[in-house]
Amino acid sequence: MLVERSSAGRGGPASGPVEDRRIEFGELHPPLSAHEAHVEADRCYFCYDAPCTVACPTSIDIPLFIRQIATGNPKGAARTIFAENILGGMCGRVCPVETLCEEACVRMEAEGKPVKIGMLQRHATDHLIFAGEQPFARAAPTGRRVAVVGAGPAGLACAHRLALRGHEVVMFDARPRPGGLNEYGIAAYKTVDDFAQREVDFILSVGGITLEPGMALGRDFTLAELGEDFDAVFLGMGLAGVNALAAPGEAAPGVTDAVEWIARLRQAEDASAVPIAPRVAVIGGGMTAIDAAVQAKLLGAEEVTILYRRGRADMKASLWEQELAQTRGVTILEWAQPVQIIAGQSGAVEAIVVERTRIAGGRLVGTGAVVTIPVDMVFKAIGQTFVPEPLGAAAGIRLEGGRIAVDAERRTSAPGIWAGGDCVAGGQDLTVAAVEDGKVAAESIHRSLTGGAAP
Repeated sequence: MLVERSSAGRGGPASGPVEDRRIEFGELHPPLSAHEAHVEADRCYFCYDAPCTVACPTSIDIPLFIRQIATGNPKGAARTIFAENILGGMCGRVCPVETLCEEACVRMEAEGKPVKIGMLQRHATDHLIFAGEQPFARAAPTGRRVAVVGAGPAGLACAHRLALRGHEVVMFDARPRPGGLNEYGIAAYKTVDDFAQREVDFILSVGGITLEPGMALGRDFTLAELGEDFDAVFLGMGLAGVNALAAPGEAAPGVTDAVEWIARLRQAEDASAVPIAPRVAVIGGGMTAIDAAVQAKLLGAEEVTILYRRGRADMKASLWEQELAQTRGVTILEWAQPVQIIAGQSGAVEAIVVERTRIAGGRLVGTGAVVTIPVDMVFKAIGQTFVPEPLGAAAGIRLEGGRIAVDAERRTSAPGIWAGGDCVAGGQDLTVAAVEDGKVAAESIHRSLTGGAAP
């Protein structure tokens, strides 16, 4: 990754002429060459019971697609992947394989070095996506229409599978561009060259899907209206709310939601136009916190510190992600809970006060010891919440734990309405899990519309 940026003094965002602050996000890992892919594929034991496939939320036949790569058939490998995960290209880039398929790899247990399944998946899927080839053909039209609310991973997976079954799909999304968190919430260094939109174009190329951007549920249309115009509805709305830090000074200028900032960076034509301060604190322990911290470093921040209230083992970000941040110069301060944000005379943030924590009686408690850390910018990466108001009280959709309750087929309590992704109870905040939700819901919708039997 190459970053060039002029230095900036403390006390505010880095500044300077754009030509002096040119930034280029390189790829975190370059793709495998054909030779490298063959060598890596030859490491696979092609296990009969395939623990890697069991560990994959979308149940991709991993030994099969690796064997197809090994025999010189990357397009066939891509089709095997896309048959179960139509967003396999993005998942090959951002899926936490180190805690899923690669952790389950037999070679991991035997040697501590698993087959590079994620890299092989990307090698295969890129063949079709960059060639603009759609490996699937639609079934004969059924005459049925389905509304999909949300063009993120769950919505895209659902729409594609429904289109394959011959249904007509209209996809609504509140944002101007489709893709959901793949477009707005993933670090720029993980998905370069506008890949999220390339993948969307690939998915839509199957036909039968109409995209309606800038259309928000509860503002531009209601569930009742969708019920009148469509035969079924799928909700893949994601999480629109942001958890509050609940600390004095949270509203000070310079305190920003990490997801919002990542989205701004992803949509910026010139990354150097996005301000960054010399000293940055990131509050949280998930992948969003890691993404924000690493990108802040790449943009030129001199000191970046991740503050997490528990220990490393409790962080949602994998050990691999944590190590990535550290190798990029990010400090991870564990057992540190923010209790106050201090603003300077200008009103902008100038320090953050954290209390050291520990586990006592099975609960997280403060120790009373506090540390004041000078900072110029604070990113909140403490999770998002579901906003139920757009559903409308009359819809009759039951919530569980603040999110939409669904059954095993992703059906909600309201007839004719399904849901999946982060907006449902038990949502895992993973692209691959959202894809599985969309796929399962699409098959359930198809059976409901055609009178098919459940598996």
